[in-house]
Amino acid sequence: MYAVIGAGPMGLATARNLDKYGIPFVGFDLNADVGGLWDIDNPHSTMYETAHLISSKRMTEFAEFPMKDEVAPYPHHAELREYFRDYAKHFDLYRHYEFNTRVLAVERDGAGWLISTRQGDEVSTRRFDGLLIANGTLHHPNMPTLPGDFAGRLMHASEYRSPSVFDGKRVLVVGCGNSGADIAVDAVHHARKVDLSVRRGYYFLPKFLLGKPTDTLGGKFKLPRRVKQWLDGLMIRAVMGKPSQYGLPDPDYRMYESHPVMNSLILHHLGHGDIQARRDIADIQGHTVTFTDGEQADYDLILMATGYKLHYPFIDREELNWPRDAGAPQLYLNVFHPEHDNLFMMGMIEAAGLGWEGRNEQAELVALYIRQLAAGAPSALKLKEIKRREAGNILDGGYAYLKLDRMAYYVHKDSYRSAVHKHISSLQGDLAPAPTPAAGAA
Repeated sequence: MYAVIGAGPMGLATARNLDKYGIPFVGFDLNADVGGLWDIDNPHSTMYETAHLISSKRMTEFAEFPMKDEVAPYPHHAELREYFRDYAKHFDLYRHYEFNTRVLAVERDGAGWLISTRQGDEVSTRRFDGLLIANGTLHHPNMPTLPGDFAGRLMHASEYRSPSVFDGKRVLVVGCGNSGADIAVDAVHHARKVDLSVRRGYYFLPKFLLGKPTDTLGGKFKLPRRVKQWLDGLMIRAVMGKPSQYGLPDPDYRMYESHPVMNSLILHHLGHGDIQARRDIADIQGHTVTFTDGEQADYDLILMATGYKLHYPFIDREELNWPRDAGAPQLYLNVFHPEHDNLFMMGMIEAAGLGWEGRNEQAELVALYIRQLAAGAPSALKLKEIKRREAGNILDGGYAYLKLDRMAYYVHKDSYRSAVHKHISSLQGDLAPAPTPAAGAA
Protein backbone atom coordinates (compact mmCIF):
# COMPACT_ATOMS: atom_id res chain seq x y z
CA MET A 1 0.00 0.00 0.00
CA TYR A 2 1.28 3.44 -0.99
CA ALA A 3 0.43 6.85 0.45
CA VAL A 4 -0.28 9.99 -1.58
CA ILE A 5 -0.12 13.39 0.12
CA GLY A 6 -2.29 15.97 -1.63
CA ALA A 7 -5.48 16.15 -3.70
CA GLY A 8 -4.65 19.12 -5.91
CA PRO A 9 -3.94 18.72 -9.65
CA MET A 10 -0.72 16.76 -9.07
CA GLY A 11 -2.20 14.61 -6.34
CA LEU A 12 -5.16 13.73 -8.53
CA ALA A 13 -2.93 12.88 -11.50
CA THR A 14 -0.88 10.69 -9.17
CA ALA A 15 -4.00 8.96 -7.84
CA ARG A 16 -5.35 8.45 -11.35
CA ASN A 17 -2.20 6.71 -12.55
CA LEU A 18 -1.73 4.55 -9.47
CA ASP A 19 -5.31 3.41 -9.86
CA LYS A 20 -4.84 2.90 -13.62
CA TYR A 21 -1.91 0.54 -13.03
CA GLY A 22 -3.50 -1.34 -10.17
CA ILE A 23 -1.31 0.01 -7.37
CA PRO A 24 -3.21 0.22 -4.05
CA PHE A 25 -2.92 3.52 -2.19
CA VAL A 26 -4.48 5.90 0.32
CA GLY A 27 -4.60 9.64 -0.28
CA PHE A 28 -4.49 12.36 2.39
CA ASP A 29 -5.53 15.99 2.09
CA LEU A 30 -5.97 18.84 4.57
CA ASN A 31 -9.08 20.13 2.83
CA ALA A 32 -12.61 18.69 2.73
CA ASP A 33 -12.51 18.20 -1.04
CA VAL A 34 -10.18 17.94 -4.03
CA GLY A 35 -8.68 20.85 -5.95
CA GLY A 36 -5.82 22.02 -3.76
CA LEU A 37 -5.11 25.74 -4.05
CA TRP A 38 -7.77 26.04 -6.79
CA ASP A 39 -10.44 25.68 -4.10
CA ILE A 40 -10.63 29.18 -2.65
CA ASP A 41 -12.64 27.82 0.30
CA ASN A 42 -9.70 25.62 1.24
CA PRO A 43 -8.22 27.39 4.31
CA HIS A 44 -4.76 26.58 2.94
CA SER A 45 -5.45 27.98 -0.54
CA THR A 46 -3.51 30.99 -1.84
CA MET A 47 -6.23 31.77 -4.40
CA TYR A 48 -7.86 35.21 -4.71
CA GLU A 49 -11.29 36.23 -5.99
CA THR A 50 -10.16 37.55 -9.37
CA ALA A 51 -7.65 34.81 -10.21
CA HIS A 52 -7.68 33.07 -13.57
CA LEU A 53 -5.44 30.47 -15.15
CA ILE A 54 -2.33 32.12 -16.64
CA SER A 55 -1.89 29.46 -19.33
CA SER A 56 -4.71 28.65 -21.74
CA LYS A 57 -7.05 25.75 -21.03
CA ARG A 58 -6.06 23.67 -24.07
CA MET A 59 -2.36 23.93 -23.19
CA THR A 60 -3.04 23.09 -19.53
CA GLU A 61 -5.82 20.48 -19.33
CA PHE A 62 -5.41 16.73 -18.88
CA ALA A 63 -5.44 15.11 -22.33
CA GLU A 64 -7.86 12.35 -21.31
CA PHE A 65 -10.22 14.82 -19.61
CA PRO A 66 -10.57 18.03 -21.69
CA MET A 67 -12.22 21.12 -20.27
CA LYS A 68 -15.69 21.94 -21.57
CA ASP A 69 -15.93 23.99 -24.76
CA GLU A 70 -18.00 26.66 -23.02
CA VAL A 71 -15.21 27.33 -20.52
CA ALA A 72 -13.24 30.50 -21.37
CA PRO A 73 -9.70 30.18 -22.79
CA TYR A 74 -8.34 31.39 -19.44
CA PRO A 75 -10.78 29.94 -16.87
CA HIS A 76 -11.71 31.49 -13.54
CA HIS A 77 -10.57 29.60 -10.45
CA ALA A 78 -14.15 28.54 -9.65
CA GLU A 79 -14.38 26.74 -13.00
CA LEU A 80 -11.11 24.98 -12.29
CA ARG A 81 -12.33 23.83 -8.89
CA GLU A 82 -15.31 22.23 -10.61
CA TYR A 83 -13.01 20.74 -13.25
CA PHE A 84 -10.95 18.92 -10.63
CA ARG A 85 -14.04 17.70 -8.79
CA ASP A 86 -15.44 16.37 -12.06
CA TYR A 87 -12.08 14.73 -12.80
CA ALA A 88 -12.07 12.98 -9.43
CA LYS A 89 -15.64 11.77 -9.92
CA HIS A 90 -15.00 10.62 -13.49
CA PHE A 91 -12.02 8.46 -12.47
CA ASP A 92 -13.60 7.41 -9.15
CA LEU A 93 -10.78 8.83 -7.06
CA TYR A 94 -12.75 10.07 -4.05
CA ARG A 95 -12.91 6.56 -2.59
CA HIS A 96 -9.14 6.57 -2.12
CA TYR A 97 -8.91 9.80 -0.08
CA GLU A 98 -9.09 10.68 3.59
CA PHE A 99 -10.00 14.38 3.71
CA ASN A 100 -9.63 16.90 6.55
CA THR A 101 -6.46 14.98 7.38
CA ARG A 102 -3.10 16.50 8.21
CA VAL A 103 0.11 14.53 7.73
CA LEU A 104 2.11 15.13 10.90
CA ALA A 105 5.24 13.09 10.34
CA VAL A 106 6.88 10.71 7.90
CA GLU A 107 9.70 8.45 9.07
CA ARG A 108 11.57 5.61 7.46
CA ASP A 109 10.79 2.18 8.86
CA GLY A 110 13.09 -0.38 7.31
CA ALA A 111 11.99 -0.69 3.69
CA GLY A 112 8.78 1.24 4.32
CA TRP A 113 7.47 4.48 5.79
CA LEU A 114 5.61 5.26 9.01
CA ILE A 115 3.12 8.04 8.41
CA SER A 116 1.37 9.80 11.29
CA THR A 117 -1.83 11.71 10.53
CA ARG A 118 -4.43 13.68 12.43
CA GLN A 119 -8.11 13.84 11.53
CA GLY A 120 -10.03 15.94 14.02
CA ASP A 121 -8.84 14.83 17.45
CA GLU A 122 -7.74 11.40 16.26
CA VAL A 123 -4.04 10.75 15.61
CA SER A 124 -2.96 7.54 13.94
CA THR A 125 0.28 6.03 12.62
CA ARG A 126 0.29 3.55 9.74
CA ARG A 127 2.99 1.81 7.76
CA PHE A 128 3.12 2.16 3.98
CA ASP A 129 5.26 0.50 1.35
CA GLY A 130 5.94 3.81 -0.36
CA LEU A 131 5.17 7.53 -0.40
CA LEU A 132 4.29 10.00 -3.13
CA ILE A 133 4.44 13.64 -1.98
CA ALA A 134 2.14 15.90 -4.02
CA ASN A 135 1.28 18.71 -1.63
CA GLY A 136 2.17 21.50 -4.09
CA THR A 137 4.84 24.15 -4.44
CA LEU A 138 2.83 27.38 -4.10
CA HIS A 139 1.46 27.45 -0.57
CA HIS A 140 4.34 28.39 1.79
CA PRO A 141 5.06 32.14 1.48
CA ASN A 142 8.54 33.49 0.91
CA MET A 143 8.52 36.54 3.19
CA PRO A 144 11.78 38.52 3.03
CA THR A 145 12.68 40.77 5.95
CA LEU A 146 12.19 44.43 5.08
CA PRO A 147 14.68 47.08 6.20
CA GLY A 148 13.19 49.24 8.97
CA ASP A 149 9.79 49.21 10.67
CA PHE A 150 6.51 49.68 8.81
CA ALA A 151 3.63 51.29 10.70
CA GLY A 152 0.93 50.19 8.26
CA ARG A 153 -0.40 46.76 7.30
CA LEU A 154 2.11 44.26 5.91
CA MET A 155 0.75 41.19 4.14
CA HIS A 156 1.89 38.48 1.75
CA ALA A 157 0.11 37.66 -1.51
CA SER A 158 -0.86 34.31 0.04
CA GLU A 159 -3.20 36.22 2.40
CA TYR A 160 -4.85 38.20 -0.37
CA ARG A 161 -8.45 37.31 -1.23
CA SER A 162 -10.43 40.41 -2.22
CA PRO A 163 -9.45 43.80 -3.70
CA SER A 164 -11.67 45.43 -1.08
CA VAL A 165 -8.63 45.24 1.23
CA PHE A 166 -7.21 48.14 -0.81
CA ASP A 167 -10.20 50.46 -0.44
CA GLY A 168 -8.97 54.03 0.00
CA LYS A 169 -5.41 52.98 0.85
CA ARG A 170 -1.97 53.95 -0.44
CA VAL A 171 -0.62 50.60 -1.61
CA LEU A 172 2.86 49.33 -2.44
CA VAL A 173 3.09 45.95 -4.18
CA VAL A 174 6.56 44.40 -3.87
CA GLY A 175 7.43 41.97 -6.65
CA CYS A 176 6.04 41.53 -10.14
CA GLY A 177 5.54 37.86 -10.86
CA ASN A 178 2.18 36.76 -12.23
CA SER A 179 0.37 37.12 -8.90
CA GLY A 180 2.00 40.49 -8.16
CA ALA A 181 0.95 41.86 -11.54
CA ASP A 182 -2.61 40.57 -11.11
CA ILE A 183 -2.93 42.03 -7.63
CA ALA A 184 -1.50 45.43 -8.62
CA VAL A 185 -4.10 45.62 -11.41
CA ASP A 186 -6.83 44.72 -8.88
CA ALA A 187 -5.64 47.47 -6.56
CA VAL A 188 -5.93 50.15 -9.23
CA HIS A 189 -9.74 50.03 -9.02
CA HIS A 190 -9.89 50.36 -5.22
CA ALA A 191 -6.81 52.10 -3.82
CA ARG A 192 -6.01 55.81 -3.52
CA LYS A 193 -2.58 55.08 -4.94
CA VAL A 194 -0.73 52.02 -6.27
CA ASP A 195 3.03 51.70 -6.61
CA LEU A 196 5.01 48.68 -7.75
CA SER A 197 8.48 47.96 -6.34
CA VAL A 198 10.71 45.72 -8.46
CA ARG A 199 14.42 45.00 -8.30
CA ARG A 200 14.91 43.04 -11.52
CA GLY A 201 13.50 43.02 -15.01
CA TYR A 202 10.73 40.80 -16.35
CA TYR A 203 9.47 39.82 -19.78
CA PHE A 204 5.77 40.66 -20.16
CA LEU A 205 3.60 38.66 -22.54
CA PRO A 206 0.00 39.35 -23.56
CA LYS A 207 -2.51 36.55 -23.03
CA PHE A 208 -3.80 36.94 -26.58
CA LEU A 209 -2.06 37.49 -29.91
CA LEU A 210 -3.99 37.60 -33.19
CA GLY A 211 -7.12 36.75 -31.23
CA LYS A 212 -5.70 33.48 -29.92
CA PRO A 213 -4.13 32.49 -26.60
CA THR A 214 -0.44 33.36 -26.91
CA ASP A 215 0.76 29.95 -25.72
CA THR A 216 -1.08 28.20 -28.58
CA LEU A 217 0.90 30.03 -31.26
CA GLY A 218 4.10 28.73 -32.77
CA GLY A 219 5.65 25.40 -31.93
CA LYS A 220 5.20 23.88 -35.39
CA PHE A 221 8.86 24.43 -36.20
CA LYS A 222 11.60 23.65 -33.70
CA LEU A 223 14.10 26.49 -33.75
CA PRO A 224 17.61 26.48 -32.26
CA ARG A 225 17.49 27.79 -28.70
CA ARG A 226 19.34 31.07 -29.33
CA VAL A 227 17.30 31.74 -32.48
CA LYS A 228 14.04 31.16 -30.60
CA GLN A 229 15.11 33.43 -27.73
CA TRP A 230 16.09 36.19 -30.15
CA LEU A 231 13.04 35.84 -32.42
CA ASP A 232 10.45 35.60 -29.63
CA GLY A 233 12.12 38.45 -27.73
CA LEU A 234 11.99 40.60 -30.87
CA MET A 235 8.31 39.80 -31.42
CA ILE A 236 7.35 40.59 -27.83
CA ARG A 237 9.28 43.85 -27.92
CA ALA A 238 7.45 44.80 -31.13
CA VAL A 239 4.08 44.09 -29.52
CA MET A 240 4.68 45.22 -25.93
CA GLY A 241 7.67 47.56 -26.08
CA LYS A 242 10.51 47.52 -23.56
CA PRO A 243 9.73 47.46 -19.81
CA SER A 244 11.89 50.58 -19.39
CA GLN A 245 9.38 52.48 -21.53
CA TYR A 246 6.93 51.95 -18.65
CA GLY A 247 9.41 52.85 -15.91
CA LEU A 248 10.43 49.26 -15.10
CA PRO A 249 13.94 47.81 -15.37
CA ASP A 250 14.68 45.83 -18.52
CA PRO A 251 15.65 42.17 -18.06
CA ASP A 252 19.39 41.54 -17.94
CA TYR A 253 18.87 37.95 -19.11
CA ARG A 254 17.54 36.32 -22.26
CA MET A 255 13.96 35.31 -22.95
CA TYR A 256 12.82 32.12 -21.15
CA GLU A 257 15.66 32.18 -18.61
CA SER A 258 13.06 33.09 -15.99
CA HIS A 259 9.30 32.65 -15.93
CA PRO A 260 7.62 35.40 -18.01
CA VAL A 261 4.68 37.46 -16.72
CA MET A 262 1.46 36.73 -18.64
CA ASN A 263 -0.15 40.12 -18.12
CA SER A 264 -0.38 43.13 -20.42
CA LEU A 265 -2.79 45.07 -18.18
CA ILE A 266 0.02 45.90 -15.77
CA LEU A 267 1.78 47.76 -18.59
CA HIS A 268 -1.48 49.40 -19.59
CA HIS A 269 -1.93 50.84 -16.09
CA LEU A 270 1.73 51.85 -15.81
CA GLY A 271 1.38 53.67 -19.11
CA HIS A 272 -1.73 55.48 -17.87
CA GLY A 273 -0.16 56.50 -14.56
CA ASP A 274 -2.55 54.33 -12.53
CA ILE A 275 0.49 52.46 -11.20
CA GLN A 276 3.89 54.03 -10.56
CA ALA A 277 7.04 51.94 -10.89
CA ARG A 278 9.46 52.02 -7.95
CA ARG A 279 12.88 50.53 -7.33
CA ASP A 280 13.88 48.15 -4.53
CA ILE A 281 13.23 49.17 -0.92
CA ALA A 282 16.19 50.68 0.94
CA ASP A 283 14.52 51.68 4.22
CA ILE A 284 11.16 51.99 5.98
CA GLN A 285 10.35 54.36 8.80
CA GLY A 286 6.74 54.48 9.92
CA HIS A 287 4.63 54.89 6.78
CA THR A 288 7.52 56.28 4.71
CA VAL A 289 9.40 54.02 2.32
CA THR A 290 12.76 55.05 0.85
CA PHE A 291 13.80 53.35 -2.39
CA THR A 292 17.28 52.59 -3.67
CA ASP A 293 17.15 55.56 -6.07
CA GLY A 294 16.55 57.90 -3.11
CA GLU A 295 12.86 58.55 -3.83
CA GLN A 296 10.36 58.34 -0.96
CA ALA A 297 6.62 57.77 -0.63
CA ASP A 298 4.07 57.03 2.09
CA TYR A 299 1.92 53.89 2.23
CA ASP A 300 -0.84 52.36 4.33
CA LEU A 301 -0.39 48.81 3.05
CA ILE A 302 2.55 46.84 1.67
CA LEU A 303 1.72 43.61 -0.12
CA MET A 304 4.64 41.24 -0.63
CA ALA A 305 4.22 39.36 -3.92
CA THR A 306 7.54 37.63 -3.30
CA GLY A 307 6.63 34.08 -4.20
CA TYR A 308 6.72 30.80 -2.34
CA LYS A 309 9.18 28.28 -0.93
CA LEU A 310 9.14 24.52 -1.17
CA HIS A 311 7.78 23.25 2.12
CA TYR A 312 7.59 19.67 3.37
CA PRO A 313 7.38 20.08 7.16
CA PHE A 314 6.40 16.49 7.83
CA ILE A 315 9.65 14.91 6.61
CA ASP A 316 13.35 15.54 7.28
CA ARG A 317 14.87 17.30 4.30
CA GLU A 318 17.82 14.88 4.38
CA GLU A 319 15.38 12.12 3.41
CA LEU A 320 14.61 14.17 0.29
CA ASN A 321 18.26 14.50 -0.77
CA TRP A 322 17.96 18.24 -0.16
CA PRO A 323 21.30 19.90 0.70
CA ARG A 324 21.12 23.03 2.85
CA ASP A 325 22.63 25.17 0.11
CA ALA A 326 20.27 23.94 -2.63
CA GLY A 327 16.99 25.56 -3.62
CA ALA A 328 15.30 22.18 -4.13
CA PRO A 329 15.82 18.46 -3.51
CA GLN A 330 18.33 16.87 -5.88
CA LEU A 331 16.31 14.26 -7.75
CA TYR A 332 16.28 12.61 -11.14
CA LEU A 333 13.65 14.26 -13.37
CA ASN A 334 12.69 16.25 -10.23
CA VAL A 335 10.84 13.20 -8.95
CA PHE A 336 13.08 10.13 -8.37
CA HIS A 337 15.18 9.90 -5.20
CA PRO A 338 18.65 8.51 -5.96
CA GLU A 339 18.54 5.92 -3.14
CA HIS A 340 14.96 5.42 -2.00
CA ASP A 341 12.99 3.40 -4.55
CA ASN A 342 9.68 4.11 -2.82
CA LEU A 343 9.78 7.90 -2.30
CA PHE A 344 8.67 10.27 -5.05
CA MET A 345 8.34 14.06 -5.18
CA MET A 346 5.34 14.60 -7.43
CA GLY A 347 4.88 17.93 -9.19
CA MET A 348 8.03 19.58 -7.88
CA ILE A 349 8.54 20.99 -11.34
CA GLU A 350 7.97 24.19 -13.28
CA ALA A 351 8.30 24.71 -17.02
CA ALA A 352 6.70 27.10 -19.48
CA GLY A 353 3.95 25.19 -21.26
CA LEU A 354 4.22 21.94 -19.28
CA GLY A 355 0.59 22.07 -18.16
CA TRP A 356 -1.18 19.43 -16.14
CA GLU A 357 -0.73 16.91 -18.93
CA GLY A 358 3.05 17.15 -18.52
CA ARG A 359 2.57 16.43 -14.85
CA ASN A 360 0.21 13.58 -15.67
CA GLU A 361 2.97 12.04 -17.78
CA GLN A 362 5.28 12.32 -14.78
CA ALA A 363 2.68 10.52 -12.67
CA GLU A 364 2.30 7.76 -15.27
CA LEU A 365 6.07 7.27 -15.34
CA VAL A 366 6.18 6.87 -11.55
CA ALA A 367 3.24 4.44 -11.48
CA LEU A 368 4.85 2.36 -14.22
CA TYR A 369 8.16 2.36 -12.36
CA ILE A 370 6.52 1.16 -9.13
CA ARG A 371 4.73 -1.66 -10.93
CA GLN A 372 7.67 -2.71 -13.05
CA LEU A 373 10.19 -2.57 -10.21
CA ALA A 374 7.95 -4.87 -8.16
CA ALA A 375 7.93 -7.25 -11.14
CA GLY A 376 11.71 -7.10 -11.48
CA ALA A 377 11.43 -5.83 -15.06
CA PRO A 378 14.74 -4.98 -16.78
CA SER A 379 13.37 -1.57 -17.80
CA ALA A 380 12.76 -0.64 -14.15
CA LEU A 381 16.14 -1.91 -13.03
CA LYS A 382 17.76 0.21 -15.73
CA LEU A 383 15.84 3.31 -14.60
CA LYS A 384 16.83 2.54 -11.00
CA GLU A 385 20.49 2.77 -11.99
CA ILE A 386 19.96 5.94 -14.05
CA LYS A 387 18.22 7.78 -11.23
CA ARG A 388 21.06 7.01 -8.83
CA ARG A 389 23.65 8.23 -11.29
CA GLU A 390 21.90 11.34 -12.60
CA ALA A 391 20.00 12.74 -9.61
CA GLY A 392 20.23 16.51 -9.54
CA ASN A 393 20.95 16.93 -13.26
CA ILE A 394 18.48 19.52 -14.48
CA LEU A 395 17.08 19.19 -17.98
CA ASP A 396 17.42 22.88 -18.82
CA GLY A 397 17.70 22.47 -22.59
CA GLY A 398 20.76 24.69 -22.52
CA TYR A 399 18.92 27.69 -21.06
CA ALA A 400 20.84 29.63 -18.40
CA TYR A 401 18.04 29.85 -15.83
CA LEU A 402 18.41 32.52 -13.16
CA LYS A 403 19.96 31.31 -9.92
CA LEU A 404 16.83 31.75 -7.83
CA ASP A 405 15.22 29.26 -5.44
CA ARG A 406 12.03 29.26 -7.49
CA MET A 407 14.05 28.39 -10.60
CA ALA A 408 15.88 25.53 -8.85
CA TYR A 409 13.23 23.06 -10.06
CA TYR A 410 12.56 24.73 -13.42
CA VAL A 411 13.08 22.60 -16.53
CA HIS A 412 12.90 22.93 -20.31
CA LYS A 413 9.51 21.49 -21.31
CA ASP A 414 10.55 19.71 -24.50
CA SER A 415 13.70 18.20 -22.97
CA TYR A 416 11.79 17.05 -19.91
CA ARG A 417 8.85 15.53 -21.75
CA SER A 418 11.17 13.79 -24.17
CA ALA A 419 13.02 12.09 -21.31
CA VAL A 420 9.76 11.12 -19.59
CA HIS A 421 8.29 9.70 -22.81
CA LYS A 422 11.45 7.69 -23.41
CA HIS A 423 11.26 6.08 -19.97
CA ILE A 424 7.50 5.44 -20.27
CA SER A 425 8.06 3.68 -23.60
CA SER A 426 10.82 1.57 -22.09
CA LEU A 427 8.73 0.58 -19.06
CA GLN A 428 5.72 -0.25 -21.20
CA GLY A 429 7.91 -2.35 -23.49
CA ASP A 430 8.20 -5.19 -21.00
CA LEU A 431 4.97 -4.56 -19.10
CA ALA A 432 3.17 -7.77 -18.24
CA PRO A 433 -0.65 -7.70 -18.40
CA ALA A 434 -2.34 -7.04 -15.09
CA PRO A 435 -3.48 -10.29 -13.47
CA THR A 436 -7.14 -11.13 -14.00
CA PRO A 437 -9.33 -12.84 -11.39
CA ALA A 438 -9.70 -16.57 -11.75
CA ALA A 439 -13.03 -17.86 -13.07
CA GLY A 440 -15.64 -17.91 -10.38
CA ALA A 441 -13.60 -15.67 -8.05
CA ALA A 442 -15.58 -13.30 -5.88
